[in-house]
Amino acid sequence: MAHKKNKNSKSSAKHDDLPKKKEKIDKKFYEKELVNLQIELVKLHEWIKAKGLKVVVLFEGRDAAGKGGVIKRIQQRLNPRVCRVVALGIPTEKEKTQWYFQRYVAHLPAAGELVLFDRSWYNRAGVERVMGFCTDDEYREFLRSCPRFEEMLIHSGIILIKYWFSVSDEEQEKRFKARLSDPKTHWKFSPMDIESRSKWVEYSKAKDEMFAYTDTKISPWYVVIADDKQRARLNCIHHLLSMIPYKEIKYKKIKLPPIIKEGYIRPPITEQTFVPEVY
Repeated sequence: MAHKKNKNSKSSAKHDDLPKKKEKIDKKFYEKELVNLQIELVKLHEWIKAKGLKVVVLFEGRDAAGKGGVIKRIQQRLNPRVCRVVALGIPTEKEKTQWYFQRYVAHLPAAGELVLFDRSWYNRAGVERVMGFCTDDEYREFLRSCPRFEEMLIHSGIILIKYWFSVSDEEQEKRFKARLSDPKTHWKFSPMDIESRSKWVEYSKAKDEMFAYTDTKISPWYVVIADDKQRARLNCIHHLLSMIPYKEIKYKKIKLPPIIKEGYIRPPITEQTFVPEVY
């Protein structure tokens, strides 16, 4: 059973204690470095597939912290049959009666798969705790059983990596305002985001207590400084690549055979319905 950590432990640090902000990263450098990292991600996911590894990566943090952005960049060049994203909605009435971890277990990877959880079972220690969606007993049971659950996953052969995206209240407010004024991202803003702003301190306390119980030696949290989205993406992907030893899979060179068109007569194109060429 995991024991609550000392108040002076690293996990109890507040957001105000985070390193001083750096200048915005150069856009050209970011784009070039992102491509290089995505090439390495392709090698990693091919290695995961070839070696039958089972990898789970959790992405947690405040609303608008940048979790979705880094997940999108990780998955962008990968085979969706190997790398898939799990972003569960509100539990159904049936799921509410199940063992809490049950609906997450259904999405765990088989051999040769990488699963990215866009929020995870830690909902219970965050939004459910702060917004009163679970009872005190359910919350305490989660803190008690979560480290055991994760230890069980790891002992079963799953590689479990947990990221917490840390964003300041000033930067979060800036991103919320940008979402509200942009029709492409307005859908990202929910009534729950408004609640999260008014309960900033409660969320901070919930995060600190969550870390105290679940930032364990066997399953530690890795905090990503996320006020600079681009820097956060590069740092997170670079760290992820360092967590799983991998080698490039060498494949035989493929020579394309010629197309043999003998014996084929194409039907008249007038019998087909085409999309209008508006552009």
